[in-house]
Amino acid sequence: MNHITTVLVANRGEIACRVIRTLREQGITSVAVYSDADAGALHVREADLAVHIGPSPARESYLVIDKIIDAAKRSGAQAIHPGYGFLSENAAFAKACEDNDIIFMGPPASAIETMGDKISARAAVESRDVPTVPGISRVGLTDEDIINAAPDIGFPVLIKPSAGGGGKGMHRVEKLEDLAAALVTARREAASAFGDDSLFLEHFVDTPRHIEVQIVADSHGNVIHLGERECSLQRRHQKVIEEAPSALLDEKTRAEIGEAACDAARSVGYVGAGTVEFIVSAKNPERFFFMEMNTRLQVEHPVTEMVTGIDLVELQLAVARGEELPVAQEDVTLTGHSIEARVYAEDPENGFLPTGGTVTALAEPSGTGIRVDSGIVAGSEVTSLYDPMLMKVIAHGADRDEAMDRLDRALANTIVAGVGVNTDFCRFLLADEEVRAGCLDTGLLDRVAPDYVASSVPDQALVAAAMAWLGERWPTETSSPWAYPDGWRPGRHIASHIRLDDGKNDQLVAVEGTPSSATVIVGKHVAGLDKTDGDDADQPEPREYAASIRRNGERWQLTIDGLASYWTIDVAGEDIVVGGNDGTWALKQKATVAGGAGGEADADGIIAAPMPGTVIALSVADGDTVTAGQPVLVVEAMKMEHTLTAGIDGVVSIKCAAGQQVPAGEAIAVITPAEDN
Repeated sequence: MNHITTVLVANRGEIACRVIRTLREQGITSVAVYSDADAGALHVREADLAVHIGPSPARESYLVIDKIIDAAKRSGAQAIHPGYGFLSENAAFAKACEDNDIIFMGPPASAIETMGDKISARAAVESRDVPTVPGISRVGLTDEDIINAAPDIGFPVLIKPSAGGGGKGMHRVEKLEDLAAALVTARREAASAFGDDSLFLEHFVDTPRHIEVQIVADSHGNVIHLGERECSLQRRHQKVIEEAPSALLDEKTRAEIGEAACDAARSVGYVGAGTVEFIVSAKNPERFFFMEMNTRLQVEHPVTEMVTGIDLVELQLAVARGEELPVAQEDVTLTGHSIEARVYAEDPENGFLPTGGTVTALAEPSGTGIRVDSGIVAGSEVTSLYDPMLMKVIAHGADRDEAMDRLDRALANTIVAGVGVNTDFCRFLLADEEVRAGCLDTGLLDRVAPDYVASSVPDQALVAAAMAWLGERWPTETSSPWAYPDGWRPGRHIASHIRLDDGKNDQLVAVEGTPSSATVIVGKHVAGLDKTDGDDADQPEPREYAASIRRNGERWQLTIDGLASYWTIDVAGEDIVVGGNDGTWALKQKATVAGGAGGEADADGIIAAPMPGTVIALSVADGDTVTAGQPVLVVEAMKMEHTLTAGIDGVVSIKCAAGQQVPAGEAIAVITPAEDN
């Protein structure tokens, strides 16, 4: 038996944190590695020890075998867990571990090599009678070989690169006359992505579903499977939503595909945790075909853990020690249903382009059946250097409907402020009729994605945010009416206005009154409060509400038109995170003016200080004629400059001087309308 007291995790982000969690539970010392960019990352904070391995680019740190081996030796680690990605399926890395008497918590290098090449993998599993998709796959296939074989395979066909995955170099071809040109493109892409332009050809399965089986094997010849996962909801071959078990398979097919996965593992002498991926026709689910084997832990492994109650990293540790599997096939049972959403730093409304920035606020969901695997905290920097997946939100329920409902609620209460993420898009997918019905295929997501429109922040959330922001500034006990920032003017009250931005749109909220009794108006533009341009002429009319708000323990009780609801509201400077029953939203306060609208003069020409600050510049002189929208002066507050502009045409009267400190709400300029002069 191998004695393991210290394990180095050769990865980063959420998978490193997830592995470290089990190591801690098992009483094993965890060692993190980190690049310059990850010096303050969550996985570094969570580990018992941490070793710096180089510059920020992965090719100079996480992908350098010698640096990982050196880190293991320096920290006294007896074993290395590779996570997924990076070096997890690198045969040379597995061999380097062996050469340095370090236990690689993965399969033998020979298994990685065989399964890493799709042609040799196909030959290996066929030797164990595992069904494969009709096609041609041998070493050294020429374009002529492939073209000649295509008619017998049957169109449509799928060109696939032998040396890699992730959809790179893959091309679906419908007609023989289009095949030659597609082969040229596929070889070029394969050579660029993998350094190998070897190709093979398969029949394209109609309405394909991507179903994979989790297997675990020990060094004593025992191989078990832990059921299947449905991974058909993917965009350009990248998975987004995964679930276990698949709604497609019956018990007979489930047992057959599980045994086929075990045979695939046996074909290469597999040891450790791995995943065998199959393509299954939605129209003929009893027919399944081997696609490839991932010789590592998968991103989506939590859904298997949720339905089986088995910790896969714990099993990996047992196998690494040389023990027999503590679980037999007959001990594996699937209870309920689990579904997972990957939270990516991307913009679904803009072609899913990667996003980045600093996580300014983070809200992770919790509750019955909810699990979050995350690699970020508030303050984390999200860059383009690494994979854009930030976390995974996983839900478990008694059945598929309950699991989906729980995941939807969990995503509604997930916030990664400061960085654009795809949580709203995932909710859009979960609401799709075909997804709810379990009628999936690998092309479904790409078909429905063009219909996605980001959901808007509800008025109730905007009212809650504005009222709480003002409520935080309201005195709790005072006898002086001058202490209240209610925009009071001689003989009347002027509303306070706050413009809130959710990253996509902004809305103006006008609050007149006090937290205990206010009239609140919400709209893109509010008549008489700010200038509407022609492009926004189709905006809906402003909405008016009677509202009150008060703290109730850790939450706020908001009453709108007589209906009370409860909210969690976090106000941090210009950032406001507000959460209710229907979701959580991150808002940014763009400008606030007591008696003015978003930094502009109000209806009677008063420009008020948006917050306590210092006047640092006058853009016009006293007595100048100004037009609506023209900069008048600049106030510095909270280390930010706020340019205040004219809201109407007229003659300006300056009521302050450069360098003067001004309190929130004070009139610092007044514009007299031109017709009054």
